[in-house]
Amino acid sequence: MKIAVLTGGGDCPGLNAVIRSVVRKGVQEYGYEFVGLRDGWLGALSDKVMPLGIAEVRGILPRGGTILGSSRTNPLKHEDGVRRIQDTMAAHQVDALIVIGGEDTLGAATELSRQGIKLVGVPKTIDNDVRGTDYTFGFDTAVGIATEAIDRLHTTAESHMRTLVVEVMGRHSGWIALHAGVAGGANVILLPERPFDIDQVCAWVKDRFKINYAPIVVAAEGAVPKDGQMILKDRSLDEYGHVHLSGIGEWLAQEIEQRTGTDARTTVLGHIQRGGTPSAFDRWLATRFGLHAVEAVKDGDFGVMVALHGTDIVRVGLDESRGRTKTVDPALYDEFEVFFG
Repeated sequence: MKIAVLTGGGDCPGLNAVIRSVVRKGVQEYGYEFVGLRDGWLGALSDKVMPLGIAEVRGILPRGGTILGSSRTNPLKHEDGVRRIQDTMAAHQVDALIVIGGEDTLGAATELSRQGIKLVGVPKTIDNDVRGTDYTFGFDTAVGIATEAIDRLHTTAESHMRTLVVEVMGRHSGWIALHAGVAGGANVILLPERPFDIDQVCAWVKDRFKINYAPIVVAAEGAVPKDGQMILKDRSLDEYGHVHLSGIGEWLAQEIEQRTGTDARTTVLGHIQRGGTPSAFDRWLATRFGLHAVEAVKDGDFGVMVALHGTDIVRVGLDESRGRTKTVDPALYDEFEVFFG
């Protein structure tokens, strides 16, 4: 059997660990052959294929990014997309695909599976917003990076007695903001799931200054004020219809300064959250996902993705991940409000 592997969407710590795991198990235990599709679905559409064997995956476990490249290409938006993917598979005698991606990549995979392409999905995203799995790899690394940044910002905030607003990734879900904000001792945490009251935010900021401490505000990029609109970097769209976010942090800093009469600055962590070496947990989870993805292919169990439930790796239908974002439970957010202000 010959299997093609692709990585789609934004890069993410742990992608290379999945690729390595898939190839090692597939070659060593089952004698499968592998090829890589370059740059996500773009490679499948345009026949960009590279060899993928033991030699190609040696030493990639601790490396960030993906040796296969990635893109936000949506194959369903391209003319004859399904046929072109089938042609690429036929030209290289590929029997099945292992698709590693987030909500958008797996959403496309769901539709392609319905149209007869044999594939297995592996969920990844630093946002941890894919339904059907408790955690996605990349999330733990992103939280660690954001937490370290918050730890460092505490000292400069206190040295200058100013508010520091930390903008982290999270378009529709605030998992990174919540985990890193709690771990880093933030005084305000703002999530997309709960529109915030800017007057309340400023009240918490003032309370912090009253006890001679400088506030740290952590905001997910998708956080929105009550009766307000999402702050956009611009209005251009990618192939999945997403606008480019960023700007909530700067807006918050300006509002805090105007409303409290105190200094405020913004730090946008941006792409640094998903770059660099994956954490130990993300390497472990990504490796397990890869092992179980190959098992699903061996069993002929297509149209599924591997997922973490508790400590077990299970298979769930790709339909479970499509069109629905895994968001933060309001009750979980409420647990931490005692630390605000």
